[in-house]
Amino acid sequence: MNWFDHLLAAFYDAKWQVTADQAIYYREIVGNAFGLGSALFGLRRNAWAWPVGIAGNVLLFTVFVGQAIGDGQGTPLYGQASRQVFFLIASVYGWWRWRRNRHGGAAPAVSPRWATARQRATFVPAAVAAVAVFFVIFRSIGAGFPVPWWYFLADSWIFVGSMLATYAMARGWVDFWLCWIAVDLVGVPELLHFGYYPSAILYAVYAAFVIWGFVVWLGISRREHPARLDDPAIEALA
Repeated sequence: MNWFDHLLAAFYDAKWQVTADQAIYYREIVGNAFGLGSALFGLRRNAWAWPVGIAGNVLLFTVFVGQAIGDGQGTPLYGQASRQVFFLIASVYGWWRWRRNRHGGAAPAVSPRWATARQRATFVPAAVAAVAVFFVIFRSIGAGFPVPWWYFLADSWIFVGSMLATYAMARGWVDFWLCWIAVDLVGVPELLHFGYYPSAILYAVYAAFVIWGFVVWLGISRREHPARLDDPAIEALA
């Protein structure tokens, strides 16, 4: 094993032992720092949001899989872990799409706008159906863990809501900020309940950040797409 492998192994195992049975892994803290950095780049409509996010996704995947891979992290959060895999895939798509916009001559990587009524009529029912499907899948996978039924429902929404939010971000829809708020409303209590404190704190901070991001993108969409102001959804939020 060379020096790099030793360094990588040391980072993987590094943790802060809070109590006798509760530890916080440093890769959870670092992974969430990358996540916040990705959000900041996204707010600025900078394509670097995607590769920075990928780095955080890799780290957080190893954290949320937890004891399912034998590292003693704690209860494995399958929805949280699964969405990191989807983030990797969606981030490649988002990075390609935003960089293509830049190559097309646009100053920012994306021009925010609302999803159309037809698009919402497609993704909202699809999201509801997907939550039901993943509830069954996650409950089947985690049958051996002593957790309440609502854990699987919460994890299913976190997974599906995150997929929807990431896709909407890649498309440049203002709606993606609202999706993240809905995910955080479920994700923060779940993370606190299972002892993933750095992620819970970051998500709480992120919830305030996404509200700010929503306001910023809403203002940009009104300036750059004034014709969409007759959208009933925008009127309700105005």
